[in-house]
Amino acid sequence: MIREALDRLRAFDRRRPRVWDAAVTGFWTAAAVLDYTSGGWRTTAHDNVTAPESLVLLMSLGFSLPLLWRRTHPLAVVLLMTPISLVNVWTGAVVQASLLQLIPVFQIVLRSSFRTVGAAALLFVVPVLSGGVRIPSTWGQEVVSYVWGLVFVALLGIAVRTRREYTEALVERAHRLERERDQQAQLAAAAERTRIAREMHDIIGHNLSVITGLADGGAYAARKNPERAGQALEAIGTTSRQALSELRRLLGVLRDDHPDAERTPQPTLDELAPLIERVRRAGLPVHLELTGEPTPRSLTPGRQLTVYRVIQEALTNTLKHATGPTSATVALTYSHTHLDARITDTGTGTGMGTGTGTGTGAGRTTDTEEAPPAAQGIMGMRERAALYDGSLEAGPLPDDKGWQVQLRLPLEESHP
Repeated sequence: MIREALDRLRAFDRRRPRVWDAAVTGFWTAAAVLDYTSGGWRTTAHDNVTAPESLVLLMSLGFSLPLLWRRTHPLAVVLLMTPISLVNVWTGAVVQASLLQLIPVFQIVLRSSFRTVGAAALLFVVPVLSGGVRIPSTWGQEVVSYVWGLVFVALLGIAVRTRREYTEALVERAHRLERERDQQAQLAAAAERTRIAREMHDIIGHNLSVITGLADGGAYAARKNPERAGQALEAIGTTSRQALSELRRLLGVLRDDHPDAERTPQPTLDELAPLIERVRRAGLPVHLELTGEPTPRSLTPGRQLTVYRVIQEALTNTLKHATGPTSATVALTYSHTHLDARITDTGTGTGMGTGTGTGTGAGRTTDTEEAPPAAQGIMGMRERAALYDGSLEAGPLPDDKGWQVQLRLPLEESHP
């Protein structure tokens, strides 16, 4: 309850600083005047005091009224009180209101440099020391007590200032962490959008290429072999349903109102054979070669997805861009530390969309040309490989006898 009351008081002070300054000044002014009227100042006066009562009243007001500016101009308030303090101790009256000088000194300790603090302390001590020199009997009673009061106020101000600066540092750190959290969230969202765009490109690009090939073959077969045309239509339906299913599972992960959405819908290397079969139905002969065997738990689902998507993209590019009689070979080689995937074809023009910057064939780009939209496929493959510290190379075979994509991916259990 006390802390809540103090927080409200500080909030009010931030909104209406003048009201609080006037209240504090009025309180201490009333205390000084009441002390004068009750004769309380005489308890510290000396027997030979000759200061008239009007001067004592003026000194009491001179120590209390300037407190109105104690926070805006604390050093000026101390300067204003210094001659009054000098008159106070020189006459021997030693008005109790002179201790109000410690209030602006406290404000200086809170907000100013240590050089300014030293100047304020000097302005406070010099009149007291001069009074002790003039009236030696006041040395132990007034001078020592005033100096100890100054030391106490200085230490209190340093403690409050240190705590305030520490609190401000914590608040600033919290704000900085909040900003960094928002930035990390934005970066994560951007990375997720990129990942989704890559998956959408792989799913839609591959399946549409297969459907296009099946549709062209079915149209040709319809005139001579209706049975083959029916098989092509059936394959088109199967491929379309599979593509829609993959898209639904991918987009279902993005929906917050579907907590039961499957979180790992991505294909693995176990689905490589169905992928090759679909490509064969689309009209591209594909041969699969396996060398070695993967060790248990050697490939994470993410690495398997990378290999699967690279093979899918390479075969899709062959379907879309190769001309003439074409066949493809997919070779997977497992070693103790790496998995190598090599996809080659015997067609021409399959470099289209790779964006490698080599060759002069149709659809290929030079280093100074802007890559066409289809170049996003090879860029996506390289990004996938780099995600797991792998490498990917794509380019034409010697003598322009086809195209190859070479993926080298370290296994999970390998160590740098």
